[in-house]
Amino acid sequence: MAHERTVIRGRHYRSGQPIEVVVEDGKLKRIDEWEGAGDSLSQQPLPLIGPGLVDLQLNGYQGMDFNADSITPEVVHSVTRALWKEGVTSYYPTVITNSAAFIEQAVSAIACACEEDPLTAACIAGIHLEGPFISPEDGARGAHPKAHVTAPDWELLQRWQDAAGGRIRIVTLSPEWPEAPAFIRRCVEQGIVVSIGHTAASPEQIRAAAEAGASMSTHFGNGAHPVLPRHPNYLWEQLACNELWSCVIADGFHLPDAVLKVVLKVKEEQMLLVSDAVHLSGMPPGAYETPVGGRVVLTESGRLHLADDPRLLAGSAQMLLWSIAHMVGRGLCSLADAWEMASVRPAAKVGLQAANGLEFGAPADLLLMEWDGSKAIPVEVYKSGASMYTTKRQG
Repeated sequence: MAHERTVIRGRHYRSGQPIEVVVEDGKLKRIDEWEGAGDSLSQQPLPLIGPGLVDLQLNGYQGMDFNADSITPEVVHSVTRALWKEGVTSYYPTVITNSAAFIEQAVSAIACACEEDPLTAACIAGIHLEGPFISPEDGARGAHPKAHVTAPDWELLQRWQDAAGGRIRIVTLSPEWPEAPAFIRRCVEQGIVVSIGHTAASPEQIRAAAEAGASMSTHFGNGAHPVLPRHPNYLWEQLACNELWSCVIADGFHLPDAVLKVVLKVKEEQMLLVSDAVHLSGMPPGAYETPVGGRVVLTESGRLHLADDPRLLAGSAQMLLWSIAHMVGRGLCSLADAWEMASVRPAAKVGLQAANGLEFGAPADLLLMEWDGSKAIPVEVYKSGASMYTTKRQG
C-alpha cells in the first residue's frame, strides 16, 4: 500500500474540469484545479478521475468461484487482483445457500485470505451471505438449492461469523419466516446490513422486516416468482418502503429499462448498482458446464442463459463498468450519477470511508477512466494511493 506523496492528473468525473489529486499516506490530501492542463490536453485527452467501484455482491470472476467445492485463499487473492482491471477497489465476496459445513469452509477461506495478505484484506470490505435464510418456494428461491434453505438461525450465523473472523457484513434473507424480525434486530445490533431477497413475503412481513432494521433489497426484481398479483406484492412493497435501498443488476438482461427507470425515480440516491456476477464473468463467449445451472451459454452479446432453454438466465456475467455504460447508454442517467451508483452510494450504504469520494481525507481508491460515449475503459486504478492496474499510454 502507498505511504508517499503521489500526484494524479485528469478530469473530475462530475465537473469535467482538469484537476490534480494529491495523495499522501493513502488518502486524498488535496484536489486542485490543474492550471497546466492546456499543454497536456493538446497532446492527448485526459482520463476522467473518480472514486473506485464498490461491488456489494460478487460470486466469482474469470472462472474463479466463491461457491466452488474447494475455495482456497489463493482463489480469493487472485479474484481480488483480477478485479482491479474492472475498476473495483472494494467488494463483498458472496457465498450463497449451501450446507452449513460448506458455508463455514467458504467464509473461513475468505477470512484466511484476508489474514494472509493486507492488500486482499483492504479490498474485501466484508462477506455477503446470500441465504440460506431465503424462501423455499420455486421462483423466489432462484437457483439456490432447496435442500439447504432454512429458517433464520442466530446460533448458525454466529458459527459462520466466527469462521469468518467477524467479516460477514451483509445477509440476504426472506422475512417470510416467523423468526425473521428478531433475527434481523440481532443482525443490525451486530452491525450487519440485512437485505431482503429471494422472498415470497407478504407486504406486512416486508414492513415488519424494515421496522426491525432491514435496509436493503438484494437484486431487486430478480430472484422472484415469474407471475405476481397486480397488487399488493413484495416488489411494490419494497419500492414503497423508504428504509430499503434497492440494489439492481443493470446489465440489460436482468431488468427492462422501464423497471430501472422506475426504481431510479422512486429510490433516487438509494438505488445501487451491483454486478451479482458469477464465475463466468470475464470469460470468453461459449458453452460451459456449471455445478448449479448445468449446461449454460455465454453469448457474444454478454447474456448468460441455460443451454436447454435460452429464455432463462443462468446468472449475471457482466461487471459494474458494463452496468454503468448501460445506464448511460440507455439515457437513464448521467455518467457521473451511474458512476456514483457503483461507488460512493454503495459505500455509504454499508458505512465505508470510500463514501466520501473525491474529498479531503477520503481513501485514495481511485478509478481513471476513458469514456467514448458508449463504453467505460479503465486507464488506471489506485488502492489507498498505490497504482494497482494501468494500461500503456503514450506520453
